[in-house]
Amino acid sequence: MDPSHFLAGIYISFWIPIAVLTAALAIKLPSIVKLWRDPLLRAVGGLLVLACAVFVCAAPPMIAWTNRVTGVPNISAPLLYSLVTAFGGACLLMITTWRNGITDRAATRRATRWVVAAYAGVIVALWVLFALADTPVERIRDLDTYYSGTPFMREEIVLYLLAHTAACLITSKLVWNWIRTDGLDVWLRGGLKFLGVGYTMNLVYDGAKLSAIGARWSGHDLDRLSTDLAPPVASLSAVLIAVGFILPHVGQYLQRRARTRLGLWRLRPLYRLMRTVVGSRVPFRLRVTPELRLMRRETYIRDALLHLARFLDEDLRRTAYEAAVGLGFETGRARALAHAVTLQDAVETGRRTRRDDATAPHLDPDTENLLAEIESVSRALRHPEDIRVVRAVAAVPAERVPAR
Repeated sequence: MDPSHFLAGIYISFWIPIAVLTAALAIKLPSIVKLWRDPLLRAVGGLLVLACAVFVCAAPPMIAWTNRVTGVPNISAPLLYSLVTAFGGACLLMITTWRNGITDRAATRRATRWVVAAYAGVIVALWVLFALADTPVERIRDLDTYYSGTPFMREEIVLYLLAHTAACLITSKLVWNWIRTDGLDVWLRGGLKFLGVGYTMNLVYDGAKLSAIGARWSGHDLDRLSTDLAPPVASLSAVLIAVGFILPHVGQYLQRRARTRLGLWRLRPLYRLMRTVVGSRVPFRLRVTPELRLMRRETYIRDALLHLARFLDEDLRRTAYEAAVGLGFETGRARALAHAVTLQDAVETGRRTRRDDATAPHLDPDTENLLAEIESVSRALRHPEDIRVVRAVAAVPAERVPAR
């Protein structure tokens, strides 16, 4: 039941969070490139790039490679600490810009200057402290605890952890406060929840590191908190944060697609009926988006209805509506059924007119409601039995209409 063993089971390598973060960056990249002047998108892009860089540089093979190439033992430490610190600053910039960047640009600019100045100062201090420290023994996995009692490295390790803790604490608080705001889109709220949990997990990472260092100072050995617990916690945190960025974008995209597909499916019965009037179909295009297909289908149906308008019997529609209400259908459903009855009658009238070569009846129907309710009318056409009943009752004198 050791938490480090449990988290190690779901933590496989440093490359898992890198892959998820890269996927999030790839999804956001088109918007970032297209709307580069948007400070929010720049902040999100910078945060994701820094998060990827942190895990790339934190992988043990990369740590060893960096030390070997530069010839400086443990120089990967200030590099990694700088990236972690920059990531913390990017989190603050992102959430500040996201929360009030549009409504209060002046406050956002002031906060941005303060964050950049503070975290740039911390990064400079990290490199100065490393230059003053003596770190002759290369440590790949336990540098934080191994050098936690040596001059200058002790201060450097504590400084980067405190800077990261402060950034994650503020970001987490702002995110959780924002989640409680009314009027948020369901996908945005879900993404914010993932971000909130992710940044809270970052605080667990900082707590594990600081506890291990504090134990070293007091003469105890809790190095496993730093070497075994903190890395998988950081990986899980990165995955949650990446999902938090991906979810609103992907969720809203899939919701739009599903709504479009559902709209096409709902309009299909009315579209098929109108094809019998026009005698043709919407031209098929292989690369047309579903949104454009829906728009073309709606336009096709409305044009066909306008063509059919001269055959619409307004008296029949009113009678059918009264019959549907009398049969117990609710108002909206009764209205759709009445329109469906009128449309079927108009189609039949149009066919007889063409077959008999007779003059079309001079009717003056009100098509505004019909054009606005094509989806509900199309849904009514999926229930031909209801239409037949309403049509049959509408043909009977009012005093003979039975109660449903």
